[in-house]
Amino acid sequence: MLIGYVSNERYVALIDVGVEFQDGDGNTVTIVKSSPRGAIFADVAPGEYKVTLHKAGFGPKIVNLTVAAEHAPYQFRLLSDRIVGYMWPKWVKSGDRGEFRVHATEPYRLSFWRYGLEKEFIKLISWIDEHGPGANMQITPDGDYVQTGVQWNQRGYGAPSQSSLLEAPERSGLYYVHVEGESGEFFSFPWIVAPKEPTARIAVLASTNTWNAYNNFGGRSNYINADQLPATPIVNARLELSRYYYGGQYPEWRYPDEAYLPLSFERPEWLNHIPEFTEVYDNIEGRQACHVAPTEWRLLAWLEREGFEHDFYSEYQLHAGDLDLDAYEIVISAVHPEYWSAQMYHRIKEWVQERGGKFMYLGGNGLNAEVEFIDDQTMRVNNQVVGHPSGGGVRDPEDSSRTFESRFHRNVESEANLLGVVFTEAGVMTAAPYAVVDPEHWVFAGTGLKKGDLFGIESQHERIPGGASGHETDKRSASSPANTVLLAKGTNPDEGGSEMVIYDTESGGSVFSVGSITYCACLLVDEPLSQVTANVINKFLGN
Repeated sequence: MLIGYVSNERYVALIDVGVEFQDGDGNTVTIVKSSPRGAIFADVAPGEYKVTLHKAGFGPKIVNLTVAAEHAPYQFRLLSDRIVGYMWPKWVKSGDRGEFRVHATEPYRLSFWRYGLEKEFIKLISWIDEHGPGANMQITPDGDYVQTGVQWNQRGYGAPSQSSLLEAPERSGLYYVHVEGESGEFFSFPWIVAPKEPTARIAVLASTNTWNAYNNFGGRSNYINADQLPATPIVNARLELSRYYYGGQYPEWRYPDEAYLPLSFERPEWLNHIPEFTEVYDNIEGRQACHVAPTEWRLLAWLEREGFEHDFYSEYQLHAGDLDLDAYEIVISAVHPEYWSAQMYHRIKEWVQERGGKFMYLGGNGLNAEVEFIDDQTMRVNNQVVGHPSGGGVRDPEDSSRTFESRFHRNVESEANLLGVVFTEAGVMTAAPYAVVDPEHWVFAGTGLKKGDLFGIESQHERIPGGASGHETDKRSASSPANTVLLAKGTNPDEGGSEMVIYDTESGGSVFSVGSITYCACLLVDEPLSQVTANVINKFLGN
């Protein structure tokens, strides 16, 4: 009888897992091993069993299971023996407390740091010892826990004799917890601390929705098994994942919006790990995700270097109204804020258009798809894409003759109405400098740049090196405000360069957009780009 399948935290099939079935009297009924597909076959009668799973390199597990004559295969999930962790909640306000949730198979040292222009050591949290064999190992739920979260510290407790709560510092910013195993293994994870009350004139948004959309811990993200886990664990991604074998662009997003299962924030984020000895002026290497927290750190460091005080928030705090927009003169969203809720969008748009807010979009392919928050722990993405017209955008699933500029346009409105630009495929996965288009504009004051001159040449971006216009790039569209001014354009191939634009509103508001993911990876190392960005901030602040 097929009992089920066993896989790891990436939903990859595990072979030769030892599986023992015990009946209600504690008698061992049968012992088997999983197949290359991770399948568990056992000759057992229907009934209640204690199932024990064990494989070297993974945490052992005990599951109470009811075996029926006819049943859907059960999905057993094991956790690799590697250090990983996260703070919960992942964003708080100063003075609030969060819980560190760490999985390890050895004693480890926890320390707390603030990531600004330098990594600032805040304090030693503790050494977490082993109180019993494997006591620091966590246990994940079985099945698709991408929907529910990993629920660590809920079953068993990693450090039963010590508190796992940490109080958020008074100073807002990007903080990291460092986990150093006794063996030397290292893992770091971020914690966003927003101010209890606004303390600066600038608010910066962490792209936490994007962090979650790209997080594949558990076997799903918005890019891997986006709609649901397959019926059986993965053996070979190139042969089995639809993004590789299904023809056409964005095969993961061919289903109706309602088909996409939720993505829980309550999971570790491998992609936001920053190696122990990495400093802010180091290049952003491939092992660091170049479009999430490691690059957002470079923006925060640049702001600190240039003397621009700022508060730091998660995107959910904007969505929920915890960010008082009217307390700030500038809001900055950067790097790759691809996923926004309609509430986030309308809050910012109304603030800019009706109340004179100044918005700086220092990213690329931003606000491209709508997310809905099921609660403060879970989001769902409205994804459906049906074909791509030659000019870019997406087709209407209900009417193939109608096109939209983006997924966000399909459900809300084109993001170009706010940003002045919208993502198109031209230039994707290339990077190049910008060329000046309007050298007389005040944004170029003090740079010495003339028309056609290149800037944004130096970059810390190693995945897609070449300049500040790159990775994914945005351009003006029919939805851009009529008074949108083109300042510079990336020199990427096939007219795929980012369009740097600015426009003002009747209320005194303004929007400055750079339309490039690689922009912030150049701020610390390219002087003309730094000067342009500082000019915009100073102008918006009235300095």
